[in-house]
Amino acid sequence: MIDSLDRPLPPSRRRPRRPDVMTYQVRVDLAGTTPPTWRRLEVASDVFLDDLHEIIQIAFGWTDSHLHRFACGPAYYSDDTEYYLMPFEVDEGETGVPEHQVRLDEVLVDVGDRMFYCYDFGDDWQHVLRLEAVEPQAPSRKAVCTQGDRDGPAEDCGGIGAYELIEAVKDPTNDDPAAEIDYRQVLGDIDPYSYPTTLFDIGKINAALGDLDRHVDIGELPGPLADLLGAVRTTSHRRRLRRMMGVAMQEPVLVDLDAATAAVRPYAWLIDRVGDAGIKLTAAGYLPPVDVEAAFTELDLADAWIGMGNREQLTIPVLHLRESAQRMGLLRKHRGRLMVTARGKAARGDPTALWFQLAERMPLTSKDVCEEQAGLLFLIAVAAGENDPDGLVADMLDAIGWMHRDRTPITRSSAGRIAWDTRDVMRRLRLLAQDSRVVEPERVTPQAVAFARAAVRSWPSAAKSTPRS
Repeated sequence: MIDSLDRPLPPSRRRPRRPDVMTYQVRVDLAGTTPPTWRRLEVASDVFLDDLHEIIQIAFGWTDSHLHRFACGPAYYSDDTEYYLMPFEVDEGETGVPEHQVRLDEVLVDVGDRMFYCYDFGDDWQHVLRLEAVEPQAPSRKAVCTQGDRDGPAEDCGGIGAYELIEAVKDPTNDDPAAEIDYRQVLGDIDPYSYPTTLFDIGKINAALGDLDRHVDIGELPGPLADLLGAVRTTSHRRRLRRMMGVAMQEPVLVDLDAATAAVRPYAWLIDRVGDAGIKLTAAGYLPPVDVEAAFTELDLADAWIGMGNREQLTIPVLHLRESAQRMGLLRKHRGRLMVTARGKAARGDPTALWFQLAERMPLTSKDVCEEQAGLLFLIAVAAGENDPDGLVADMLDAIGWMHRDRTPITRSSAGRIAWDTRDVMRRLRLLAQDSRVVEPERVTPQAVAFARAAVRSWPSAAKSTPRS
């Protein structure tokens, strides 16, 4: 855009807001499509443009994987057009008004008014929004789709021209050989079915739009959860994550004494073993063989590990038990001895208190931000009852922007490794049930859901008491 120092800015095209909330009937057309690809929406007049962005994304099946921008003026590209910017553009210093400060009824006021929405500046998907009718009563929902036509284009297919060619070639009623020729000239040998369109399904669209009315306000979330939500770059992923956070935090957490006793047994045993006097560690800082052997035998670790079970550095289940107990503040090293902390002593002999203390320190702190985010995402997924926590972690880490060093995306299996510390603690507490005949996936138990919810709900107090990396 032309810098404001080169010419005066156009006068603002925003007008005074309507005094009451009304129902707007807005038709949104994907410009340049023949026949038109369009959606008719009933929208609350007081929605802000950042909410309208989410509504349009859902209505057309976009995945919010690219930049977008609203505009009001004679045309999308015009010196007299006022632009309303997404947060990234605001941070980059572009000229315009932040979209979250602009209400729909400031730019669409009278029937016939129109504005523009551009998504993906490469493919340049321009949408024209036209106000068709105004009903005096407020809607019961933020947005509803009432009509429309044609499936939504595939992401990154090349823009309007490519979309029309793809649809022409895929149309079984189209027997014009010119369409196939034009397609091959433009897109070569690429299979047109490799560009999946989003089926126009009003039921699915309205179900997704309904989720916009049921969310936890980011201002109500504890800092770590708000930070995690803010790190997610796409609206669709933020919407999904926000919904899961709401599920995870909506009910109080109750734990049965017997279930708590069974779960915390490894940590309770280790606290008792260390005792008031502590344990003198080896010169290398490990547990002495006699204590390793006791843990290996009394905690029934022979089925989980091979070896003699007498050297901690070679007996990984014992090593990780001790290290995780330290990271959760139950034990500490002091002058060559392993000692029980005040936190550990407070929960000694009280399985329920220990169960909640373990939950409050999840996920384990880490110097690796990706690992800690993966742990928190895993807990949120379990707390929300997701059937595939690792898939959710992979999806969200990708939406945050993480990838492997070789620039390949995070996969489900690699997400499981990144969140390994959190998963390892939950395995130790026997909260994840696993079929001995297969390696994955593990079944999330009701006890795991309760533990994960306790972890997610505890973040305000945990964030106050312990610095998190």
